[in-house]
Amino acid sequence: MSYKVRKLVVGKGKTTSNEKAGEWIKNYYEVEIEIPDEHELSIAKINAEGLLNDWLGIAEQPQQPAKTFSWNPDKIKWVKAEGTSGPYERSEDVNSVDFKEMLKDLAEHKGKFQREGYFYWAFQKAAVVGRKKKVK
Repeated sequence: MSYKVRKLVVGKGKTTSNEKAGEWIKNYYEVEIEIPDEHELSIAKINAEGLLNDWLGIAEQPQQPAKTFSWNPDKIKWVKAEGTSGPYERSEDVNSVDFKEMLKDLAEHKGKFQREGYFYWAFQKAAVVGRKKKVK
């Protein structure tokens, strides 16, 4: 039996206190996203979380200190692709030593991280990685 993901629902809340009034203020938002390509589930989730964090006024987690990477992204074969969030690059270059090292780093960072102006993520399919130039 196989399943196909078509929609993603992400919800997030934040409770704050108003000490002067002695009350609690609870905010909760939920967003539902239709996903045309189930391989982009991770991208959709990250985008939804970012949107909810903006709505709730939650700052992004501080970035980890710079790490010395043992792999060179220029030595990995990247192919242009189009996703729900626009164009990105993807790689399945499993014969590359640099690609294998990148997969190890992704595993250590729960499947996603930023490096040198790019956001990298691992698809649910184990040996596929996406990257997108981070927009400021």
